[in-house]
Amino acid sequence: MFNKILIANRGEIALRIIRTAREMGIKTVAIYSTADRESLHVRFADEAVCIGPPASSQSYLNIPKIMAAVEITNADAVHPGYGFLAENAEFAEICHQYGIKFIGPTPEQIRKMGDKITAKDTMIKAGVPVVPGSDGLLQDIAQGKRIASDIGYPVILKATAGGGGRGMRIVWKEDEFESMWNIARQEAKAAFSNDGIYVEKFIEEPRHIEFQVVGDQHGRVVHLSERDCSIQRRHQKLVEESPSPFMTSELRELMGEAAIKAGKSIDYEGVGTIEFLVDKYRNFYFMEMNTRIQVEHPVTEEVIDHDLIKEQIKVAAGIPITGKNYFPAMHALEVRINAEDPYNDFRPNPGKITSLHTAKGHGVRVDTHVYAGYTVPSYYDSLMAKLICKAQTREECITKMERALDEFILEGIKTTIPFHQQLMKNPDFRSGNFHTGFLNTFKLEPHK
Repeated sequence: MFNKILIANRGEIALRIIRTAREMGIKTVAIYSTADRESLHVRFADEAVCIGPPASSQSYLNIPKIMAAVEITNADAVHPGYGFLAENAEFAEICHQYGIKFIGPTPEQIRKMGDKITAKDTMIKAGVPVVPGSDGLLQDIAQGKRIASDIGYPVILKATAGGGGRGMRIVWKEDEFESMWNIARQEAKAAFSNDGIYVEKFIEEPRHIEFQVVGDQHGRVVHLSERDCSIQRRHQKLVEESPSPFMTSELRELMGEAAIKAGKSIDYEGVGTIEFLVDKYRNFYFMEMNTRIQVEHPVTEEVIDHDLIKEQIKVAAGIPITGKNYFPAMHALEVRINAEDPYNDFRPNPGKITSLHTAKGHGVRVDTHVYAGYTVPSYYDSLMAKLICKAQTREECITKMERALDEFILEGIKTTIPFHQQLMKNPDFRSGNFHTGFLNTFKLEPHK
């Protein structure tokens, strides 16, 4: 087992890792920018190293500075959390070259699944269903139009190096193809320095359902069942739950088998998710693989009573998986409380938190790094807290979440709490009647 882990991340995920590492008897090193000097992950780690100014490029994305922090603290492993460098094959490779364990998949596995076209080809060979579309990157507009005509409109153009909805454009008819092609390529080039584009059939009114998988260094892969992540805004998840209200026992078995096939096809090592789109007829298609821990991992932890960060660290240390495929024993919901104004197009709203009272009670969990007096910086993701509730049934879970949201007081800045309060009361959400485009028609009621 490791003696000391450097956490190459910030905020609530860094604090989450610190807590598990401490319970395992492992020392931790926090890195931080000058903007995060007062963050709780800095306070609770055994050691902390300032690695630069607020800009991510000069701190949390600066590999030489992070490796220097590893060296001066004598850390023997690095946990990348999510975001930043979590799916950066070059960073994983550098850790390997310096004899530092990267707590995650191998560089080769990251590369295989990080490029969407390579990942799709890998899944086809593994016998995992994929969305119909181009066999590789599109060479020009004419080729794209031919394929779109063959598979039928609407289609979606996607950046091969994409993520977070960037470099994606829906094309509803042929005369829109060229303009959407140009926009997608320009956006992909700006975001990823890679303007490679491919085309797929656009699945209308899909559910976004992901399967949590764990693979060890001994060739074993298991799944920990599903999470429904269909409540999204501009391809960014806002609410996650397990089990999915759309799921059936037969579908779960089929999707679980496909998720294991996907993991085994690359001898996957670590904790990750296989992401699927599921159409209204319950046909499912591989979308992508996230080769890291997910923001929404507490949902799975709550329904199977299992610490995924601990499992991640154990797998990285070479310990074999001893469990089996798991299935939800309860129901769990997670809502993301962001520093955003839902009444102003979810505009980021950084600033000082003047008062904070987090929700409590049986079946209520809050993962956060903020406190009263803390200033939310403007340089990073707006996520401040994750509120997770669990109960015996989905109906009970939603009722518990309503109570917890009413009890959650965060003053000084705008948050997404009012949005979540109204969502929990929405009859379509409560009945499980939603898909990834649900929020396009969701109307936020004015302040009372």
